[in-house]
Amino acid sequence: MLMLDGVSLEQIVIASGNRHKYEEFKGLLAPLGIELLFGGDYEHPIEIEETGTTFVENASLKAVAWAKYSGLPAISDDSGIEVRALGWQPGIYSSRIGGEDDEACRQWLIRNMADKTDRFARYAAALVLAFPDGTVRWHTLAYCNGSVIQEKRGENGFGYDPLFIPEGYEQTFGELPASVKSRLSHRAKASEAFIAMLRGLKGAQAQNI
Repeated sequence: MLMLDGVSLEQIVIASGNRHKYEEFKGLLAPLGIELLFGGDYEHPIEIEETGTTFVENASLKAVAWAKYSGLPAISDDSGIEVRALGWQPGIYSSRIGGEDDEACRQWLIRNMADKTDRFARYAAALVLAFPDGTVRWHTLAYCNGSVIQEKRGENGFGYDPLFIPEGYEQTFGELPASVKSRLSHRAKASEAFIAMLRGLKGAQAQNI
């Protein structure tokens, strides 16, 4: 049994009601054999107000609240896109800066980038692990660099994916297969750090058996 500070990590709650994120994390963390529970499957999912000023702070708020609520370790991410020409906006407001849905937010970005020549952007993802006692036990912040375009391309992914081209590619995240995105994305890099931490735990525990 995989343990951290005396707490079992065999079951972890994904502190989100976003099934896209859950499915993505489920695929990314599959190598560890951990059972991931979807927050949206709870009878009364909780809503957390994101009052933090950074991705890590917002992810921590959600992870801690869900860990206390579920009685299980919880992981949460807070992610978004940062555009250099817009002073790194929308950042933590990526999911709501243009309105209540993805399309409204994409249109906000298109409008605000219409006269910009600097197209550099980066996706950012903070990933936090919290325990039911309210403590944050681990966190990381990862980036995926690229550029943004003015017209949507592709139907894959969600959020700003149809507008974001990762470095080294000509296709957007909306066009690239999920298998490619799962290697490149900000969330993939944050998950890789999480997996490395857990594998380190496994190795240390195996040596102590």
